[in-house]
Formats: sequence, C-alpha cells, structure tokens
Amino acid sequence: MQHGSTQLYPLTFEPYYKNYIWGGRSLEKLGKRLPEGPVAESWEISSHDDGMSIVAEGPLAGKSLKDLVGDYSLSLLGSLCQERYAECFPLLFKLIDANDWLSVQVHPQDDYARIHENDLGKTEMWYIVDAQPGAQIYYGLTHRVTREELRKAIEDKTLENLLRSVPVKAGDLFYIPAGTIHAAGKGIIIMEVQQSSNVTYRLYDYDRKNPDGSTRPLHIQKALDVIDYAHVTRNGDVEGLVYEKNGLKVQVMIADPHFCAELVELDESAELLADGRSFMAYTFLSGQAEISWKVGKKTLSAGQSVLIPASLGEYSLMGRAKALRAYIGDIQKDIIAPLEQAGYSLEEMAAHIGGFEKAC
Repeated sequence: MQHGSTQLYPLTFEPYYKNYIWGGRSLEKLGKRLPEGPVAESWEISSHDDGMSIVAEGPLAGKSLKDLVGDYSLSLLGSLCQERYAECFPLLFKLIDANDWLSVQVHPQDDYARIHENDLGKTEMWYIVDAQPGAQIYYGLTHRVTREELRKAIEDKTLENLLRSVPVKAGDLFYIPAGTIHAAGKGIIIMEVQQSSNVTYRLYDYDRKNPDGSTRPLHIQKALDVIDYAHVTRNGDVEGLVYEKNGLKVQVMIADPHFCAELVELDESAELLADGRSFMAYTFLSGQAEISWKVGKKTLSAGQSVLIPASLGEYSLMGRAKALRAYIGDIQKDIIAPLEQAGYSLEEMAAHIGGFEKAC
C-alpha cells in the first residue's frame, strides 16, 4: 500500500563513502567531492543498513531509501520487483576506487547468506570505468581444484599461483555470480551493480596491515563452503548484444535471475516509459543528459546516478551520454523479445549475455 503523499520523481541520493585501506582519491575524476583521506567506495543507491542512501534533493530530500520503500512500496519498486522481493529494494550500486588490490574474495549464494549472515547472497557485475595501463583483475582459477587442494594452497600461501589474471581496460564488463573467486587490481575505477548485500568472504589479503598494525580477518571456512568448484575456470567477461529502441542504443549485458543490466547510449533524445513493473536505475558513465517527466526535469552528468520510480510513467532523455541501466526484469519480455526482433538467436543470447542461462 502506498502511504506517501508526495508524488514520486527521479531520485538522486547523497553518496555514502567507505574508506577501506585499498582506496584512494580517483573518484574525484568523476566529480565526487570526497572527504579527507582514502575513499574506497561511493555507495550511489543503497537501502542496506551498512550504507543507507539519503535523497539529495526535491520534496523528499532527507528521506532514506528504506523509508521510501516503506512509504511508496509498489509505486517505487514496481510489481515485478515487489512480487520477487516484497518490501525490499534488492540492488546496490557502487563506484569503486581500487587504488590498491582488493582482497581475494568470494560471495555466498542466497541460501547460505540467509542462514549464516541473515543477509542476501551477492551476485554482481563490474563495469571498468577507467584503468591504468597494465591493470588487471583476478577472476577464477587457472584450473579445476578440489576443496582440499584449495585449502592447502591457502595454508601454504600459494593461492596466487592458482588465480587467473585478466588484463582490463575501460569499457570492459564482467559478470561475477555468487561463488566466483575474484579480486580487483590496482589502478581501476569500477561501477558495480550487485544484490543488496554486504557479505564478503576473504581468502587472502596479501598479508597487509591496517594503519594500526592489525590484519583484516579472513573467512577461509565459509569461503570454501560457498565457492562454485564446478565453474572456477569460467570466463567472466561479457560482450553483450545490441539493439536500438525509442532513441537509445541498448547493449544487453546481464540477464541474471537477480537483475538485468544494459549499457545505453543516448545520441540526441529518447522517449521512455516506466510502466509500473520495475524501477530503473541509471549511472551515467560519460556525457550529460537531461531527464524530463510530466512535472519536472533535471540534468545528470558522468559519475551521477538516478533512480526512476516504477510508476513514473512517460519520461525522456535528451543529450549525449552513456549510462549503465539496471532493473528487475522479465527475461522473456525485456530481454528475449527485443533481441529476437533484432535478429539474435537464443544461442547467441546465452553466449554473449551474463547470467542468461540461469535466468532461463
């Protein structure tokens, strides 16, 4: 039931900054006004208690995203989202400054996280916004191993010999389902879309120390529990498939059961519709766009994110910009139908879209 009396509108939020030890100052390149010291992450849109988003402007300024979900429910989330997640905003959007290597880590699936952490699991995707020459990530292992072989490598401090190093550049995108061993490398800015979870199990942290001399905890037993051993050598980079609609070039990248994500390019103007089924979240990666709706408009630039309520109705984008768009989708209607119309086969979709086979 909707309780809010103020009409919903495209929502921007105050960034919630995290200062983990591997952070730096690179998010200033995206126009962020950072607090002093290293900044590792900017949580752009989040209803997680570890970093709650607060509306930045308009009649609802000062309200938390969790409050809005409680007040507006269906109007904000959409019927498809509410059907799957009830009164919960299911995703979390971050900008990450990997000024140094992140820990070698893995995230749990939903069932394990619910039992052991009282949280959601964490499937995610990374879009490489910027990368220094020679930048790389770890994604999976060079070959299949058993649980005991992996445990021994961790104990012997030879885990890095098993990790698959992948060079990265700006514009690359990686699908990281729960159970995948991974680590972001030094000199990378990442846009991350993930389930609304803050559960990370560290396998290795390079024996580095916090400023106070302590070491960050590892979570070996839980990590070994949740690793997807059958797919440790999978290739995570995603090419996507492209079609054009309503003035937008849409590159479908992720169609996981938890969320859909697309890279969209605006060359002049696009007429769009929030049809009540799901919110749409945009993070602008380059350029500038003006969003107009029935009773207002606002301009967004690279590094900014906006949440389009499911019930907004007709809205338009004007300008030249590239953005990452994510939502809770109906795979048949939102992914398969437009791509089939553009001439792609189901086999091509499975080969080029992250999570597609799981979602189907």
